[in-house]
Amino acid sequence: MFRRRRREQPDQAAEQEAAAPMRESGPWDADEPHPDNDRIDLGGLRLPHNPDFDVRLASVGDQHVGVVVLYDESSLQLQALAAPRSSGLWDEVRTKLASQAGVLHEQEGPFGTELSGEMRLDGDSRPARYIGIDGPRWFLLAVISGKAAVDDATAAAYHDFIKDVVVVRGDEPMAREEPIPLRRPNEPGGEAGEGPRFNPFRRGPEISEIR
Repeated sequence: MFRRRRREQPDQAAEQEAAAPMRESGPWDADEPHPDNDRIDLGGLRLPHNPDFDVRLASVGDQHVGVVVLYDESSLQLQALAAPRSSGLWDEVRTKLASQAGVLHEQEGPFGTELSGEMRLDGDSRPARYIGIDGPRWFLLAVISGKAAVDDATAAAYHDFIKDVVVVRGDEPMAREEPIPLRRPNEPGGEAGEGPRFNPFRRGPEISEIR
C-alpha cells in the first residue's frame, strides 16, 4: 500500500516549489518539504518502495516497535524514537552502544559519525554498523548487519533506502526515547503510548511480514 499526496493546485504548487528541500536527501521529517515518492505508510515511518527489499514489522506483543529490511544476505533494523526538542540523542546513544556492544570503532559515513564492528547474537557475532540520525524531536537508529556491513555496494542500497525515509513524529506528548508508534498499512492509526524499549543486542522480536 502506498501513500500519494493529492495533486497540488497551481498556487499550492508554486508555494511548494518555493519551499523546496534545503537538503539533497533525508531522512525527512514529515513536516518539511520532501520528494513526493511512493512510500509504504506505516504510521510513524513512511518507507520507500523497493521491490528487491523484504520489509517486515518487528513487534513485541501486539505493538510494532521497529522495521527489519532484508536484502542480499543483510539486514537493516530501523527504529524511530521520540527525542527532546532541545538536543539530539545520537551522541548519548553512541556512547551507550560503544560500552555494550564490545569492540566498536567510530568512522565517518554518509550520515555523519557512525559505529562499526560486530553485533553479538546468541554467543555468535556478525559484522554490523550503527547509524544514528537526529531529527526535530525524533531520533532514527539504523543498524546494518551482515554482508552490507562490509560490502560497499550492498551498503549503498541501504543508504539510498534510509535517505528516502520519512519520519512522522506527530504532536502527541511522548517520553524521551519512547518508540514512535508504527502500524500495518491497512490498520488505523493509534494513540502514542508507553511501549517496550528496543535493544539491538538481543534476539529480534516477533517479526510480522507486511503483505
